[in-house]
Parts: sequence; C-alpha cells; structure tokens
Amino acid sequence: MSKIKIEGGHKLTGKIEISGAKNSAVALVPAAILCDEEVTISNVPNISDIDSLEEILNYLNAKITRRDGVLTIDSSNIVNKEIPEEMSQKLRASYYFMSSLLGKYKHVEMYFPGGCTIGERPIDQTLKAYRALGAVVIEEGNRYIVEAEELKGAKIYLDMPSVGATINTMLAAVKAKGKTVIENVAKEPEIVNVATFLNNMGAKIKGAGTNVITITGVDYLHKSFHEVIPDRIEAGTYVIIGALLGENLTIKNLIPSHIESLTSKLIEAGVEMNISEDSITIEKRGKYKAVSIKTLPYPGFPTDLQQPLIPFLTQCHGISTVEETIWENRFQNVYDTNRMGANIIVKDNRIAKIKGVTKLTGKNVTATDLRGGASMLICGLIADGITTIDNIKYILRGYDNICGKLSKVGAKIELI
Repeated sequence: MSKIKIEGGHKLTGKIEISGAKNSAVALVPAAILCDEEVTISNVPNISDIDSLEEILNYLNAKITRRDGVLTIDSSNIVNKEIPEEMSQKLRASYYFMSSLLGKYKHVEMYFPGGCTIGERPIDQTLKAYRALGAVVIEEGNRYIVEAEELKGAKIYLDMPSVGATINTMLAAVKAKGKTVIENVAKEPEIVNVATFLNNMGAKIKGAGTNVITITGVDYLHKSFHEVIPDRIEAGTYVIIGALLGENLTIKNLIPSHIESLTSKLIEAGVEMNISEDSITIEKRGKYKAVSIKTLPYPGFPTDLQQPLIPFLTQCHGISTVEETIWENRFQNVYDTNRMGANIIVKDNRIAKIKGVTKLTGKNVTATDLRGGASMLICGLIADGITTIDNIKYILRGYDNICGKLSKVGAKIELI
C-alpha cells in the first residue's frame, strides 16, 4: 500500500495554489445528470473521490471527458439502474446520485453511502425530504428503493442544517411540480455553488446561502458551463501549515471570507498574515498563544478544519480547547499525535485540551479519516525526524496533489 514519508522541520517559501472544492465538486458531478443536455464543469480537483464518481457515471452510461480539471458530462443516454454497493460505499457523496436519479426518473435503487468513519452519518433528513415530495421509500437493510408517480413541491423543515440533506433536497426538488420551500438549511458556500450550477441550467432556486431555500420546479434543464469554487478546507489546511512553517509563503486562489472563522483564530493566536482579495501570505513565524475553538455550521468554525488545527495548537503556549459539536468521533487523530509527543486530553469524545508547547518527534502513524490524515501530515511537517503515514487513501480522497504542492515550496515529502 502507498504511504507518505515526511522529513520534518523544513521552512516553506513560495506559492501554493488552491484547487477546486472537493465538497462542491462531489455534488456538482451527480447534479449534472439532471441536465437534459451536456454540461461542462471546470476547476475540478484531481482527487480519488472524483474518480469514484466518474466510475458511477460510466456505469450509468454517461458520456464523459476529463482533462486538465475540465469535466464534460453528457447524460442524455443514461440508463437508470441500481448502483452497486461496492461503488456507493467508496464515498459519502455517492448519495447525491440517489437524489439526481430520483429527480429525473422518479425511481432510484441504491445502497447506503460510504465515507469517513467520523461518527453516525444517517441520511434520515434526506429520506424525510423524499417522502415530503411524495416519494415512497423502501428500506431493505442498507439498500434503498425510492420511487414516486410524481414529485410535488412541499414545505420541508430540516431538523438540523445538514449540508448533504440540503443539497439532496435541492436535487430532488428541481424538477418537482410546483414550489418547494426548505427551511433550516445549511449555508455553506458549496451549497451556493451547486444552486448556481442548477440555475445556470435553467432551474429556479432562490435563497441559497440563507436559512430558507425556495425552488420552483422546471421540466427541462439545458446545457451550461460552470466553475467549481476554490476549496476552503484545502486553503485552511495550507494556511495552518504556513502559520507553522511559512516564511513568505503565499496561499493563492482562495476566497478569504470563506475561512474567516479560521484566520480570525490564527490572528488571535498571534499569527501575522497579509490577506488580499484572493490570497493569504504568511511572511514569518512567531510565538503563539493558546486559543479555544468550537465547531459550528457555516459561517462558524468548520469541523473539517478542527483536526488540521490541532498540530498548530500543540505549538501554542498555554492550554487550548477544541469543542467538537458536529461529529462524535472526530478525535481519532489524537492518539498518534500524542505518540509523537503532544499533550492532549480528550473528554467524552467532544472536548480536547491541548497543552503547549510540545516538541513532536517523527513516528509511523495512520490516517484514520480524511481530515485526520491531514492532521497527521501537518504533525509530520513540524516534527523532528521522519514520519511515515499509512492508510493515505483518505488523504488522497480530498487533497489534490498535496505532496507535489508542498514539495514545490520546500517540504521534504514524498508519496511512496
């Protein structure tokens, strides 16, 4: 199996360019099959999650071309058939196909989606939306059959502002008859990006990015061109790395407002950075003080940056606190971080106390999930000696050419 090997302690200088957002692209690709013509999506990240979605598209008989970050999808001859379990379990985002196929054909058969094991990840809010739109949901273990004679607009209140449920409800409702009102929706930029994509095809969606999304159903979606927004989690990960090792390191092609919850905390800790319209530069490293964070839905501190921030907090003077409110199993990276020399205590799997400053030493560690893997990679970059990361399939799911990007600015890192 592949590994990532890192020699820690090297300063980073130069420029890192951010790729398209994973969490946007993995929804845009399944959304494309709602189109009745051909669509083109640019700035698509080169990650394994996109490979898995492309596999499903090929299985459904879509025509695809993918080159240099541009993906063209023609779904006019799609065959609506059951998506096999081995395909759906490769990633969480496979369930967006469930909504697109339901919205287009009023019938879908599929297995429960996969993804990182960061806690219970039910799809009850998505199924609630299907039923509200008039579909019948048959559950056979982890297999679902969803069908409707007709999907009709409805008023839907999500029990929590789930990104997945918000996107799934939009996809299922775009071609439903009449008006759909979705309340208590998530506000993430990726949702706005998906809504814009659908509107470019002729959908009628209003309110994306607010608490309430209103959709007026349409019968036909035409061809369009769309660009994936920059990945705010990738950007945040590199900004954290820059705060630890950067000397005149610039993170380019990002939207600073999308990671303001992170940059405000880094500034509070003492990080000096120059924030421009589409880049952030860390000119020098300093002495940092402890800070506390609490993960919240957007625009709060993102749960996906909680794990990558922990290595930074080990280098802050004092005791930092991290409270995780989204997922109940998102401190799996702490075990190996402590093995490397950190002093972290986790209480009730919800609150972590990080005492700094601690010196980290290279070890053989494991990526337990996507963002936990990023956390271990950051630990390796700042540790003394050699760190080897196993199970890196998780990291490659969400970070486009991470070893190449870091090597270019001075890191000693390689994919073995």
